[in-house]
Amino acid sequence: MEGMDLLFSIYILVLAIFVGFEVITKVPTILHTPLMSGSNAISGITIVGAILVLSSLTEGWVSTFLGVLALIMATINVVGGFLVTDRMLQMFKKKEEREA
Repeated sequence: MEGMDLLFSIYILVLAIFVGFEVITKVPTILHTPLMSGSNAISGITIVGAILVLSSLTEGWVSTFLGVLALIMATINVVGGFLVTDRMLQMFKKKEEREA
């Protein structure tokens, strides 16, 4: 039965990658900044989830390592996303406002 669970999980992963790619490539350029802000919020939820999972782990170093890795990756994604969003929003300001 475990083989079927693994196969099903791989199927869901491949399907999610395909659907995500198709959705992102269809987004108009004008919506990239709001989409980035939304993905930052989702990554923030991932950080909270990773912290909760890490706090309840009691067995195995593999689970702890994967939890810490997820926490680090989500944090990098949030910080980088906010930096990119801020830079994109700076482009919409007038030149005098940017220099101040």
